[in-house]
Amino acid sequence: MRRKHRDLLAWQHAIALVKAVYQLTTGFPDSEKFGLTAQMRRAAISIPSNIAEGAARNTTKEFLHFLGIARGSLSELDTQIVIARELALSAQTDELETSISDLFGLLNGLINSLKRVETQ
Repeated sequence: MRRKHRDLLAWQHAIALVKAVYQLTTGFPDSEKFGLTAQMRRAAISIPSNIAEGAARNTTKEFLHFLGIARGSLSELDTQIVIARELALSAQTDELETSISDLFGLLNGLINSLKRVETQ
């Protein structure tokens, strides 16, 4: 059975973002293991998970709902990366922030496309 979420560029980019977040947070101090590290990883994992769940739903409206949740998790992760940089936990956040901006664009494009389909 073909899983259509795997064909979505947004899902593919979200998976790459999860890997990048895990790599970044591996360098965080142990004192952040149950704090910012866990929060960032949960937010990152939520993004492709919600894209996949929405793509598996029966209606465009449901898909849009889950894409909105994914976008919210992406905003949460964006904020957490700023916090990590401000707390000097990592200076290597530029590439991650670029990935987040790119993924925002992909999600917004997908959402707008589905909204156009839904109103037809």
